[in-house]
Amino acid sequence: MVRLVMRTSSEIIFATHAGGGFPMPAIALVPEPSALVLVPSDLAAACARRFVGARFREIGVADDHVGRLVVTELVTNSYKHVGFGHIVVRVVPEEGHGLARIEVWDQGPGMPVIRAARLHDLCGRGLHLVAALVHDWGVRPLNEEGKIVWARCAV
Repeated sequence: MVRLVMRTSSEIIFATHAGGGFPMPAIALVPEPSALVLVPSDLAAACARRFVGARFREIGVADDHVGRLVVTELVTNSYKHVGFGHIVVRVVPEEGHGLARIEVWDQGPGMPVIRAARLHDLCGRGLHLVAALVHDWGVRPLNEEGKIVWARCAV
């Protein structure tokens, strides 16, 4: 039997083998933020907005307007441009920086690109809005499949 000792969620866990008393290797645990898993559909963005609003309230952020707009754009892009697999949304507070990172993971290989929209185009302006509203944003390709598009919002 293994006995685990943990003081806070960000501390290292020390494990000792019961009976033998010899220490086992220590591991550092970082709490995993809750995630919302969505099926690509026209309802995905609305679900993501509710999720981001709830997560912002949990971390003490009163104004969630930018976060909800950003997640709407990122989830809509995943739905429209990938359209298969799952879309995973997470909100990660960045303590000490006054920021919260919104991450949207999808299984598509394509990378989002800000492009110039012509006057009568119905699409193509969303990432311009995101870039204007957030502290910074980017894309992290994943080895297994897909990518994470992230944006850091001031809180």
